[in-house]
Amino acid sequence: MSEECTHNCSTCGKKGTCSDKAGFLAPPNANSKIKCVIAVASGKGGVGKSFATTMLAVEAMRKGLKAGILDADITGPSIPKAFGLVGETFQDEQGIAPQTTNGGIKVMSLNMLVENPSDPVVWRGPVIAGAVKQFWSDVHWGELDILFVDMPPGTGDVPLTVFQSLPVDGVVIVSSPQKLVEMIVSKSVKMASLMKKPILGLVENMSYLKCPDCGKKIEVFGPSQAAGLAEKFSIPALVKLPVDSSFASYIDSGKAEEIQIENFPDFAERVLALANKPK
Repeated sequence: MSEECTHNCSTCGKKGTCSDKAGFLAPPNANSKIKCVIAVASGKGGVGKSFATTMLAVEAMRKGLKAGILDADITGPSIPKAFGLVGETFQDEQGIAPQTTNGGIKVMSLNMLVENPSDPVVWRGPVIAGAVKQFWSDVHWGELDILFVDMPPGTGDVPLTVFQSLPVDGVVIVSSPQKLVEMIVSKSVKMASLMKKPILGLVENMSYLKCPDCGKKIEVFGPSQAAGLAEKFSIPALVKLPVDSSFASYIDSGKAEEIQIENFPDFAERVLALANKPK
């Protein structure tokens, strides 16, 4: 990707958008064969992108698909913790080796390349974007039916790098009920449209709390904004995830693959259908 690109195609005399140009795609590792790539994005931090990414990969594994997660949130990686992956990865003649979860999900994250995972990553944007491309080109993923990319918040360097440098087949948008979040998430929806990437579905996280005594759904953060957002942007698939302390307990103990979420498998089925479509 050219650092001089203004992302306005009319200024360079080329038709279409930069994402249409094959020359912008980073080459995959010679030992990777990945059928489809799905980005999980949001314009807002703290809405649960990593959780949604984790659960989509878990559902893919449960359905017999070979899945992987590329953790593109370089400055705030959390995927390894969810699966209980510790220690550094290694490099061999094929490239950088991803780690593998107990259920067989392959994972690559910056936390696997540093001695102390709690040390801050104090890098400028171009360096961070370069690391994401290395996770694609230098990591030997092997054969995967589907690779999920856990995106950082916003619409800056890294999301732009992912959309232009990786062959993204679709995007899952993650939101939460607050009206403010709806406005910010709209930016990611519009970015996906600008980059000509189809939106596969919307996840509204922390949508409600289910009372353990009566079963009533309590909208802790206010009325759901999901239906309006889905209708506004014609987003096809929708799921509302509850506030559930057991989810945090599983994630904190590295046991994400043991989480069961009501209705989530149906949503995942529609997203994962992309892995079964011929290229």
